[in-house]
Amino acid sequence: MIGMKNALSRRTLLRGTGVAIGLPLLDAMIPAMTAQALTPAAPSQLRRLGYVYIPMGFNPAPWIPQGDTLDTLPPTLQSLESIKKQVTVITGMDLQNAYPGSHATSNSAFLSAVQAKRTESSDYFLGTTVDQIAARQIGQQTQLPSLELSMDLLSMVGQCDNGYACVYQNNLSWSSPTTPLPSEAHPRVVFETLFGEGGSPVERRTALEQRASLLDSVTTEMQRLKLKLGASDRNKVDAYMDSIREVERRIQLAEASVTDNPLPDLDRPSGVPASYADHAKLMFDLQLLAFQGDITRVVTFQLARETSNRTYPEIGVPEPHHPITHHGKNPEKLAKVAKINQFHVSLFAEFLQKLQDTPEAGGSLLDHTLYLYGSGMGDSDAHDHTNLPILVAGGAAGKMRGGRHIKYDTPVPLANLHLTLLNKVGVPLETFADSNGKVETLFDPITL
Repeated sequence: MIGMKNALSRRTLLRGTGVAIGLPLLDAMIPAMTAQALTPAAPSQLRRLGYVYIPMGFNPAPWIPQGDTLDTLPPTLQSLESIKKQVTVITGMDLQNAYPGSHATSNSAFLSAVQAKRTESSDYFLGTTVDQIAARQIGQQTQLPSLELSMDLLSMVGQCDNGYACVYQNNLSWSSPTTPLPSEAHPRVVFETLFGEGGSPVERRTALEQRASLLDSVTTEMQRLKLKLGASDRNKVDAYMDSIREVERRIQLAEASVTDNPLPDLDRPSGVPASYADHAKLMFDLQLLAFQGDITRVVTFQLARETSNRTYPEIGVPEPHHPITHHGKNPEKLAKVAKINQFHVSLFAEFLQKLQDTPEAGGSLLDHTLYLYGSGMGDSDAHDHTNLPILVAGGAAGKMRGGRHIKYDTPVPLANLHLTLLNKVGVPLETFADSNGKVETLFDPITL
């Protein structure tokens, strides 16, 4: 057992040419005989929050579980089968401050739970989003206080939806009522943000091109570090470095395929996989690396923008997403909405499984992480913000009671859930936006 004086700092970095790589939580970072060493799954270790946004609501019939458990998953959620004990479905939540119903306010209210100022100009005004409140409290000890990601490379400007500026649809995260935070959809740029060490984009690109791999420049220091570690920690370091190298390989492969493609592709910069699923999986894997290396503890990810006209021919939906959601109760269109919902959930489920399969502190990375997945819109045909599709995943170290369906017969503010999750990661707020309580049954009542 490693003694107190020999314990590594949680902030230990491997430094190479232009890079600094954080390490996963190792046994050598936990001093012997500390409370953390003796209780590796203590609630205080629940220190990561993630948010995944899906646009334009859902088809509720194949999404909502029939009972109060997830023993039998509905069709849309069946990809969660292997991980359902770490998932809770919540129905009956609403966003009253997203009305009057619109796509812009669905997105803007999802993490702020406040009403956006109606404007088509630059005098937009919203509120500080829940992720940024968390980042101020739990993100100050990491390289990045928060990480904002998306899948859409082009952000529209001007007026987008019923008199609302496009900024409300482009940005999930706001650090103040007047400061939207831009998201990044390019995997290479995100990779450089996580593992680069400053310089302009051109300088970072040049540095990357001068070496075959990011990890090659830290090999010597990594080998020196491993001499000080036990077998278990050496295996953890090797697995983490292999994960980084695999993500880098996939980015390089995507860059090569775009470079070799003779057809023009003006909308997709090099390095972005042509397949939506491959792109999404890569963005999820970057989140996993960011959490595993403790580079950040707060992430937001927009799986698609509101009013997105993306098509999904790979799942049998060649029509644009947005027009399909104005289904008018047409069974064929509703079935296609359900297919898109199911596809998005399957990508999230694969990511959750990877978090579950990543060991950390006597449990898994998923045990020490909370993710909220959902939309700011319920019925997209009606543009309403009631009965939202909401999943909460992870959190076993904080005694989250998974495998359940929490159903509210009377609408409950989504802000109640935001407040609950903030409290669980150590942000001591008593209220948030229009909250009027907490989701008391989500966690073991002893630890809430």
